[in-house]
Amino acid sequence: MILVTGGTGFVGRSVLRHLSAAGFQVRTLLKPAQRSPRLPAGVSVDVALASLNDPRGIRAALVGVDSIVHLASAERTGNPAALQRTDVDGTRTLAEAGAQAGVRHLVYVSHLGANRESAYPVLRAKAQAEEHLHIAGVPHTILRSAVAFGPGDAFTTWMAMFLAAVPFVFPLPGDGSTTLQPIWVEDLATAIAWVLEDSSRPSGTLEIGGPEYLTVAEVARTGPAKR
Repeated sequence: MILVTGGTGFVGRSVLRHLSAAGFQVRTLLKPAQRSPRLPAGVSVDVALASLNDPRGIRAALVGVDSIVHLASAERTGNPAALQRTDVDGTRTLAEAGAQAGVRHLVYVSHLGANRESAYPVLRAKAQAEEHLHIAGVPHTILRSAVAFGPGDAFTTWMAMFLAAVPFVFPLPGDGSTTLQPIWVEDLATAIAWVLEDSSRPSGTLEIGGPEYLTVAEVARTGPAKR
């Protein structure tokens, strides 16, 4: 059984589809909420209700689980307090519970450039989360990914909406020359499934990105993903 956190998110929905199609038994961790979860249609998954900061709930969710895919993050908010609570403290709780439960492999999706000294709160939080995996001692693979894109993403879709609302005006970070290596979300989900299938790989860090290097200005000119 594989436990997926963040299964209702942009990347998580693709991962649930890929793992289910590959024949894995999948359980997704959902935070209790009044709204209906955005699970992918037609995909059969078990559901466990618990917050990442609820050690007892996490331990219950891990019963019968041998692998974890950890995607849950507050990066869309950009709020330092939310990042600390979800990405840092939540990862520590999950990693410690996973180690105690004897989980054989935890795959954590981090970001290229994760660093405690980064100027960006998300990259600082990802680096701290990675450290908690090392400290907890659960066998793990850290997958440092470039920004993922696809229908409904938080990157190209936001650009398209802004350009539609304010034609000919778009605020680019710096001078727009920052280079990105965006990865198609379905390719990222496939890579996660491959890492899970390779039982000899736990406890290492891999970096992954798409085949093209594009500046922020080029991404803005290209528009939202339509694949």
